[in-house]
Amino acid sequence: MNNESKKPQGLRAKLANPKINDFLLNYALYIILGILIIAVILYEPSFVSVTNFTNILTQASTRAILAFGVAGLIVLRGTDLSAGRILGITAAISASLLQRLDYASRMYPNLGVLPVVVPLLVAITVGAAFGALNGFGVSKLKLHAFIATLGTQLIAFGLLQTYIDRPPLGAQPISTLDPRYLELVNGAFVIGGVRLPYLIFYAAAIAVIMYVVWNKTTLGKNMFAIGGNPEAAAVSGVNIVKNMMIIFIISGILYGLSGFLEAARIGSVTSNTGANYELDAIAACVVGGVSFSGGVGTIPGVIIGSIILQFLNYGLNYIGINVYLQTIIKGIIIITAVAIDVRKYVAKK
Repeated sequence: MNNESKKPQGLRAKLANPKINDFLLNYALYIILGILIIAVILYEPSFVSVTNFTNILTQASTRAILAFGVAGLIVLRGTDLSAGRILGITAAISASLLQRLDYASRMYPNLGVLPVVVPLLVAITVGAAFGALNGFGVSKLKLHAFIATLGTQLIAFGLLQTYIDRPPLGAQPISTLDPRYLELVNGAFVIGGVRLPYLIFYAAAIAVIMYVVWNKTTLGKNMFAIGGNPEAAAVSGVNIVKNMMIIFIISGILYGLSGFLEAARIGSVTSNTGANYELDAIAACVVGGVSFSGGVGTIPGVIIGSIILQFLNYGLNYIGINVYLQTIIKGIIIITAVAIDVRKYVAKK
């Protein structure tokens, strides 16, 4: 009799914990964002167009490249508050080295025509140096990533302001860029009457490279091992400092590349270029399933997160939502995403 009474209870227990709970926990944020996007489309049906979609993908491209760098650091149980300002300083350097020769207010009036690859390499080098600085602080000095990258953020921003506010010109946008530079970044393939900007393909190429690094290399395996359990990784022979330094340097390289591309995409650089970009990158990562608990994340997830957020940003701008309200919405998204991530972590434990 007792055994028979236990069976219905076991059945009821299973019904009381349906798989739909796991589904909602895993995809709650996607559902919420999906509802917001649908609301935008219903409010303004003209939003659905090939032009708007390509614009969204183009704007998401540089943000996605930035997010790839931030994602690796979140996998390591860290973060990066300096990403946006590093993008800003590398964008300023790239733009200043690639201004038109006939522009009267060139930052370097005596500089000749440079191969476009030279400023690209300079931007990547500067980004890598900042990445190394962050990596040294976190891996060697044992600073919390929040503090280390906050300090670097201030350093990068101060350097950006100093670089732009140079005599005799004073603080003014770095603009009127070399047509070769603009075409390299803003050019497009026309396929079937649809204009597909080069930026989309650049981001796709970087995504493939980062996917290989994360999933097919020893560095990628070590990154997930360190993020999942640093003590166990150290015991198994993983060089924690070396691997963390490399991952931080890769993130800096991606910030430099993103800065080079972003300067040409927007056409000019000011001291505000890159402001809060790190928040977009962090939001894209957490929306895409990169866990602050460490050791969890995918490149496809970061891509999806970047596109969804840019889709929402573009849509809110398209229907004329106040920019301050958009910032509030972005903050709510980040809090919600991290809260869901914590719930997942607690459920697994």
